[in-house]
Amino acid sequence: MTLARLTSIGFGLGLLRPAPGTWGSAGALAVGLIIDRYLGAPVLAVATVAAILAGFWSCHAELRDRPGADPSEIVIDEVAGQWIALLFPAVAFWWRGWDDWMPYPGWVAAFVFFRLFDIWKPWIIGRADRRSDWMGVMLDDLLAGLFAGVAVVIAAGVAHGFLM
Repeated sequence: MTLARLTSIGFGLGLLRPAPGTWGSAGALAVGLIIDRYLGAPVLAVATVAAILAGFWSCHAELRDRPGADPSEIVIDEVAGQWIALLFPAVAFWWRGWDDWMPYPGWVAAFVFFRLFDIWKPWIIGRADRRSDWMGVMLDDLLAGLFAGVAVVIAAGVAHGFLM
């Protein structure tokens, strides 16, 4: 098995059934929370950029000769998208200087909103998903992560009365 293949399947998470994308997101959430908790939000940000770059590289290597393919076992896109969603509350807590770690509702919301936008694929997410190349495989999940991160921040603002 090549390094690109191993990376694209999330070191085996993409082989779990049913719903390998959900397994990829759940695995990414667990690892992301460990990174955030013990190394901090700046390290999570660097890890997210690394996952994005690794995702583009491995998807290109795996799918360059398979146009139109978006195999369900490729989950590096889920990892990158989930970490983008997780970055929003993690960076917000880090930026405010709160010693308390990101609370339970923040990371649950990041997971739920990411899965929602990844499955529903509204607006530009759906447009990226319709690309029939390796770039589309990555872009739809990166955009779903951005939408989810913004949704988490809005939900937190409403819950805490900042946006009322």
